[in-house]
Amino acid sequence: MAAYLQWRRFVFFDRETVKEPPGPDGAAAKPFALPPGIAVCDSGRGNLVFGDILAGQIWFLPRSLQLSSFQAYKLRVTHLYQLKQHSILVSVGEDEEGINPLVKVWNLEKRDGGNPLCTRIFPAIPGNKPTVVSCLTVHENLNFMAIGFADGSVVLTKGDITRDRHSKTQILHEGSYPVTGLAFRQSGKTTHLFVVTTENIQSYMLSVKDYPHLELDNHGCGLRCSSLSDPSQDLQFIVAGNECVYLYQPDERGPCFAFEGQKLIVHWYRGYLIIVSKDRKTSPKSEFAGNEAQNSDKQVLNIYDLCNKFIAYSSIFDDIVDVLAEWGSLYVLTRDGKIHVLQEKDTQTKLEACKSMLFRKNLFEMAINLAKSHHLDSDGLSEIFRQYGDHLYNKGNHDGAIQQYIRTIGKLEPSYVIRKFLDAQRIHNLTAYLQTLHLQSLANADHTTLLLNCYTKLKDSSKLEEFIKTSDSEVRFDVETAIKVLRQAGYYSHAVYLAEKHEHHEWYLKIQLEDIKNYQEALHYIGKLPFEQAESNMKRYGKILMHHVPKETTELLKILCTDYRPSGDSDSHGVLEGKKANSEEFIPVFANNSRELKAFLEHMTEVQADSPQGVYDTLLELRLQNWAHEQDEQIKEKLHNEALTLLKSGRFKTVFDKALVLCQMHNFKDGVLYLYEQGKLFQQIMHYHMQNEQYKKVIEVCELYGDQEACLWEQALGYFARKEEDCKEYVAAVLKHIENKNLMPPLLVVQTLAHNSTATLSVIKDYLVNKLQKQSRQIEQDEQRIQKYREETTRIRQEIEELKASPKIFQKTKCSICTSALELPSVHFLCGHSFHQHCFESYSESDSECPTCMPENRKVMDMIRAQEQKRDLHDQFQHQLKCSNDGFSVVADYFGRGVFNKLTLITDLPSGKAATTLDAGLQRELLIHTKRST
Repeated sequence: MAAYLQWRRFVFFDRETVKEPPGPDGAAAKPFALPPGIAVCDSGRGNLVFGDILAGQIWFLPRSLQLSSFQAYKLRVTHLYQLKQHSILVSVGEDEEGINPLVKVWNLEKRDGGNPLCTRIFPAIPGNKPTVVSCLTVHENLNFMAIGFADGSVVLTKGDITRDRHSKTQILHEGSYPVTGLAFRQSGKTTHLFVVTTENIQSYMLSVKDYPHLELDNHGCGLRCSSLSDPSQDLQFIVAGNECVYLYQPDERGPCFAFEGQKLIVHWYRGYLIIVSKDRKTSPKSEFAGNEAQNSDKQVLNIYDLCNKFIAYSSIFDDIVDVLAEWGSLYVLTRDGKIHVLQEKDTQTKLEACKSMLFRKNLFEMAINLAKSHHLDSDGLSEIFRQYGDHLYNKGNHDGAIQQYIRTIGKLEPSYVIRKFLDAQRIHNLTAYLQTLHLQSLANADHTTLLLNCYTKLKDSSKLEEFIKTSDSEVRFDVETAIKVLRQAGYYSHAVYLAEKHEHHEWYLKIQLEDIKNYQEALHYIGKLPFEQAESNMKRYGKILMHHVPKETTELLKILCTDYRPSGDSDSHGVLEGKKANSEEFIPVFANNSRELKAFLEHMTEVQADSPQGVYDTLLELRLQNWAHEQDEQIKEKLHNEALTLLKSGRFKTVFDKALVLCQMHNFKDGVLYLYEQGKLFQQIMHYHMQNEQYKKVIEVCELYGDQEACLWEQALGYFARKEEDCKEYVAAVLKHIENKNLMPPLLVVQTLAHNSTATLSVIKDYLVNKLQKQSRQIEQDEQRIQKYREETTRIRQEIEELKASPKIFQKTKCSICTSALELPSVHFLCGHSFHQHCFESYSESDSECPTCMPENRKVMDMIRAQEQKRDLHDQFQHQLKCSNDGFSVVADYFGRGVFNKLTLITDLPSGKAATTLDAGLQRELLIHTKRST
């Protein structure tokens, strides 16, 4: 009784009396009353089922309270069992006087004359020994039925219990004490039968042949004082004695509860244990019992929550027949025929009703268990955990408080808890909370920062390593934030580990280079990265690495720019083609390290001929710098040859100007001359030699390139003419070439040499004599040609006159085409050619032209038409005049074409002035031409 009184009491059920439906006149409903004689009952399939011990009827009461019955036995009904999963009702009763109980199986879905169909009838007594049936139970699979008797025997029916021919009945148990309770327990494929008598409890295994059994205890219980729990209590068999309530597994006894009093009825309902007892002492107060003590013949109905150890309801009733469960409620049937319904309150109402009391008395654990058992949602549970945590925190129990706050993770804002534990003395509690926050993947970057700071403050390296050295699938924090915090706290090795493991390459290199100063390891790490990342990191950190590990950095750059494969990626070797970076982009990495830069550039030009132009430009500049600053003659000569070889490689055609500027900046003479030659800058080559007063070189340049650029000789003559020293030899050589090529007018030659005080007449004597002789011969030839043209012109004019004035006699005897004798008809032309008519028609292209003279005539006509078309081509005339060696011949040619005849069309000026203007224009053009030729 002491244990019983310690349990908290609640009112989780509302009690009402079942009343009849209201009448049509609106009168107050009366309490519903059952017919007299009801002694046994059961429930299921939407009905409350009652058995009449006086008349043998079975009554059905649906939810609509429309009571119905049928005659099941002639005398009485003693036991009922309604299956919950099938519309099958099993009853035990008597049709005649004496001890001869009959078992009847009813199919409630089928009808026989308006009554349920009775599918099977058989006598219940074991063998031929008359005895009274004490209890009955049926397995829900319809394959087992057990009947207990007052003489201590148990009869088991195995097979289809609804048919005689498919089942087998046998005596399972025999004893000296009446059987008071039976229950089937199904666990997987294993079936057990609990048998309880007034003196012992046994368990039979029905799924094994011979049905082995085990005695569980040596005390029993009264009739209707046993039941089977639901899965929430692991399907345990409940036996209620007068002192305690015991729970049993098929192979052992479980816990017991000290509920005193004489037990009359025991049931299990939705996790609750229902006990009807008769307590001879004064019954406890009840909300339904008033304030006075109850009489000893009253019966107390208690509803226990065994998991949470409290009484969910307690009330006093008069002479309870049984307690039934249907339609989500409990129905208490009393001997006076009334039915009382106990309706369970909803979960929220129950919690609100008890929460204030539990919290006020600090019974938080009970509140939590109650909430869990009633499946309260996570928000409600979280609120209870928070209040419990606040309670423990205020009491100073910080360890306990943090455990409750941990249970609120995911519902309660973490900042609520973090603010309470930021004090240094409670940092270990905060650490525990933050750890759980990360384990549930609910932490943000700030939480990660705070947790790592807690580890560093506590100097708990083991916890720190355990936190960061999780597998990839278990990472529950922001890695980048963790790296930052560890780096800031000086835990460089941990930060590097995280960065490498989670491939935060930038952070790894930043810590290695800026904090640890491990340049070799950083360089090795870059060599293991994929191409794109290796390339970007070398651009970013290349200068630092070049400063500290130049050789190794240069080697990595060579690989990166030629045939890069990650050093740790063994699968890619020989399978995938390596990638190449742009070597020109890495030239800035070699700042202040020309030796490694030269090695890198030379390597690239050797193994990769199509390297970017910037590589060749930089290499040329580097070689020129080395050549310019070198003091050792042998080395200088070697560098000279290397630079010149590079220039001659043909890689500077597109950047000619840049290469020329580099050579000029470093005074690289051979390179400058080579580039001048490649660029056909012959005048610059000669000017270069002129500046250095290399007279022979000047002559050589003229001889080499004078045919391509004739003005070189004129410039050479002018150059030597300005020299005050004796250059007669060179002047003579130039004059000889000018004379042979007729490059300059003699007058201009004389004017050019007139500026040289050392150049006497003897220098140009031979030149002038030869020039005059040539002109004399040319004059003679021209005069002879003129005389010839005059004579021929006179002859042609005479022929024209003869043709006009005298008849033409055709005396040709042969055809001018086929050379055969002429025959009529024939064709004659004034030119003197005659043709057969058929020959003329075959070969002539025109009826008015001589086929023989036509080609020559056409040439003349074409020349005339060309002259006509070109008479106004002023630009062409100017161009020919400038480019021709003999300007007078060009002018004479255009005079012959009649170009200048148009001048006579100008009527605004006098003829004398026009002629003067023409002469002045010609002289100006000739003068300009001669000056430009110099």
